[in-house]
Amino acid sequence: MKLGVNIDHIATLRNARGGEFPSPLHAAFTVLEAGAFNVTCHLREDRRHIKDNDIRLISEQTKRLNLEMAANDEIISIALEVIPRSITLVPEKRQELTTEGGLNVVLDIEKYKKINDKFRSKGINVSAFIEPEELQIEAAKKAEFNFIEIHTGKYAQYLDPLKRYEELTRIKKAAEFALNIGLKVNAGHGLNYENTRDIAEIAGIYELNIGYSIVAHAVFTGLDNAVKEMLDIIKTAGLINNCGKLK
Repeated sequence: MKLGVNIDHIATLRNARGGEFPSPLHAAFTVLEAGAFNVTCHLREDRRHIKDNDIRLISEQTKRLNLEMAANDEIISIALEVIPRSITLVPEKRQELTTEGGLNVVLDIEKYKKINDKFRSKGINVSAFIEPEELQIEAAKKAEFNFIEIHTGKYAQYLDPLKRYEELTRIKKAAEFALNIGLKVNAGHGLNYENTRDIAEIAGIYELNIGYSIVAHAVFTGLDNAVKEMLDIIKTAGLINNCGKLK
């Protein structure tokens, strides 16, 4: 299982003073050198953190950019110009603090299929950020996404152990269903150093995308160490799976 690190909040910190420091590009190189597989950035319509030049530089200089984006015409045009390594389509609302819930692919399969055709012509893998629901997974398959990314936000928010276990079970079943119909599976949202292990123990998930908790932890440990600590959690979960102790 691989780790993608979202560095949006490095840009948030930079933008607080309006200067050039801390540099998202520097952060991108740091997380990759620490062992991350991808660098994730969300280019929002209101440009509240990551800016256009950030994604251009990160894509050009690292070749490891996973671009989170809404399916609007302006951002699609930029993505086709930048050509990131991969794209994750997400829902987006101006007022939200962070992405709330998954993309409703069922609502417009043909729309997403046309968008995917454009990206596929540029050799870009595209993922749909969706809820762990069979109807949405089936719609993602029909829309010809390469990947889905299962929204783990509800799992992460539940404090009640029973509710968290029920949501974890739901995520496991969704991952298995997606794999069985030929989709690759990522997961992310709200994951941190306490709750990631159970998700990392799910067989078949290709990559976890984690951002805020890593950047926040980096304030105390440094970004390099924060990434390595998260990788250790993921690797330990993988070793448990490989030993056949958990299914």
